[in-house]
Amino acid sequence: MSQQGIPSRLIPDPFRFAAEARSIGGEVAVADLLRLSDVLASSEGQLVWQIEGLMVQGAAGMEPRLRLTASGQLVLGCQRCLGGLPWVLKVDTLLHPVRVGQPIAEEELEDDEVDAIEVDGELDALALVEDEILLALPIAPRHENCESPQVVGGSTKESPFAALASLRGSPSAK
Repeated sequence: MSQQGIPSRLIPDPFRFAAEARSIGGEVAVADLLRLSDVLASSEGQLVWQIEGLMVQGAAGMEPRLRLTASGQLVLGCQRCLGGLPWVLKVDTLLHPVRVGQPIAEEELEDDEVDAIEVDGELDALALVEDEILLALPIAPRHENCESPQVVGGSTKESPFAALASLRGSPSAK
């Protein structure tokens, strides 16, 4: 059962959503994801996303899961030259919704394949997608080969250590 095409991007009850194996998805403009577009060099483009509900056998019986996928192309800011850096986005995350205050088993917290998320009532699907994309971004994106930014129209300042090095070889420095 799919909820595609509905105007709201809210999942009213994520636990029921998973139990009924529903899915929701679509395309979203990068510019519409405000927290994401703040950290990018360009907010142009579209991303495709989907959230599917499913039930899996867990330690306490059948447990809900949400599989979140997102793909597209983003333009990150290179930390070295400050230019645009095209980056292919591919997110595929399995989430375990738990009710607020419900204890999460230690083994589950250490499991890198599933992330537990506390859910209190409805779930904003686009906010969840944006959260997962932000977590997937590289910490310090850089081109493999680029130069640091140069001052435009300014003079290049010689290093003070270069001036000291030139004194080292002169006869008057002794």
